[in-house]
Amino acid sequence: MSNLSDKIQRKLNRKISRNITCREWRCSIILEGKVDTWEDVYLAGKLAVNDKYKGVVNKIEVEGLDVPKIKKPLLEDKYLLDKEIDVLIIGGGVIGSSIARELSKWDISVLLVDKEDDLAMHASSRNDGMIHPGLAPKPGTKKAYYNVKGNEMYTKITEELDVSFKRTGSRIVFYNKYMRLITPLIKARARHNGVKGIRYLNVDEIRKEEPNISKNITGAILMPSAGILSPYKMTIAFAENAVMNGVEISLNTIVSAMEKKEDKIISVSTNRGKIYPRVVINAAGAFSDEIAAMADDQFFTIHPRKGEAILLDKKKGNLVNSILSNPALFKIKNTSKGGGLVKTIEGNILVGPNAYEQPYKEDFTTNKNSIDEVLKKHLTLVPKLSSMDAITYFAGIRAATYEEDFIVEKSEHVKNLVHVAGIQSPGLASAPAIAVDVEKMAIEILSEIKNIKKKSNWNPIRKGIPKLNLMEYEKRNELIKGRPDYGEIVCRCEEVSKGEIIDAINSLVPATSIDAIKRRTRAGMGRCQSGFCMPLVAKILEEESGMNMENVTKKGIGSEIIVDETKKHRIEGRGKHESL
Repeated sequence: MSNLSDKIQRKLNRKISRNITCREWRCSIILEGKVDTWEDVYLAGKLAVNDKYKGVVNKIEVEGLDVPKIKKPLLEDKYLLDKEIDVLIIGGGVIGSSIARELSKWDISVLLVDKEDDLAMHASSRNDGMIHPGLAPKPGTKKAYYNVKGNEMYTKITEELDVSFKRTGSRIVFYNKYMRLITPLIKARARHNGVKGIRYLNVDEIRKEEPNISKNITGAILMPSAGILSPYKMTIAFAENAVMNGVEISLNTIVSAMEKKEDKIISVSTNRGKIYPRVVINAAGAFSDEIAAMADDQFFTIHPRKGEAILLDKKKGNLVNSILSNPALFKIKNTSKGGGLVKTIEGNILVGPNAYEQPYKEDFTTNKNSIDEVLKKHLTLVPKLSSMDAITYFAGIRAATYEEDFIVEKSEHVKNLVHVAGIQSPGLASAPAIAVDVEKMAIEILSEIKNIKKKSNWNPIRKGIPKLNLMEYEKRNELIKGRPDYGEIVCRCEEVSKGEIIDAINSLVPATSIDAIKRRTRAGMGRCQSGFCMPLVAKILEEESGMNMENVTKKGIGSEIIVDETKKHRIEGRGKHESL
């Protein structure tokens, strides 16, 4: 044991337990043993962080705590059996999908797999949709670099991919007039990170922009480059454009093992058959450390950081015009930006999210006490808002490493593996920039084994599903004349037509469940939360996809909406049953 690991060992013994041991492995440190609480597991990981180590691999267990294994698709077939592919991307969130789009520029074969029945099912649909300006990340980190670079790319990308995007700006508000004195410090950090346009707003200026803000606010700092979009629609747009340009996507596909030979991955086993990729990109989010372990290259650990947020009724959307926050600026070791009030691209107000450590990577349940705390903390920013305005709430899991920075690099020990891990907030803002660098890494690896070139016919333009409720009357009327199903409203709250739902079902990445349709069209996202429209959406899905109503699901196999028909009669002479 080196002097450094010995020093960490003594620290762990003193502050947590003598039941923990640490050892060096390659350039990382591995923690093992048993403790009484998850808090001790997390604390041990943080205590072991040191710049001289590449990462912390935390294998400490909690006595008596049963952490569920990864949820697997209820599907097994041979769809991918013996498939050879140039690049395999593991993970269908915004990171994996944006990488797929960048790689689709090349004359190579690309396959993206995800274990869920749709894209953006985890962190990429469970965030506030904010394109962060880049002030919060620690200067000099990959987070800071990719955040600012990615933010700048969104203006062009959203135009190309037909995704609604608005630079509303973000405002850090102050309750104390003396907080203005820290403005130079914030501007200095902004210059270091490359964030442009930051300026102080006095009380009159902030009230002009946000007339409903609390009377106790004394000023704010404006970061004009911050923006908002729909994170799941952005993910789907990346993926659909990738498919337009030749990328394959296989959903309900989980990676279970890898086979290596001479420091290279030669095969990847899935529930749908064994794949033979030339390059593997690990963009598996909260499970990226487990994918790394399959390749015998785990030098980091993902500790799942949970956050909960609340969505308010669109009727109150006019009370906020931008992004408002009151973060704890002087808590140096804060691992969250603190949340706030976000005017979403659709017009709702999102409250939160919060952040806390817990051991479960797929626990998306919400806690009443936690929700109440979020509301209490942030609704004071705009007194006219009330907890009664809440229409739904949700939870997400951030894929945090103990080092609290992004991992975007070629593996040092596996020649054809690229890690894109630890991508938590501001991962959405950073995605386009990360994708460009990962594209370069993958192409460099491929170029060593085959000649490749860019496509001459690559198409960056993707048209999304028409949003009829946002169109001018004449344009909307013209569409309805061409296709009358655009004039049949299915979701009254969000004014979503049957035609838009049909488009989602028949899109390049087809919507095959109620939630998948919701993510693409917003059908069911209004005040009634699908209370009225879900049966109609289910019927349209049955008709368009050809599946039986009993097979229509909320979010994939195992979440069927209907068990069986309630009343039947036998059709004489045909031996079949028909609903009454």
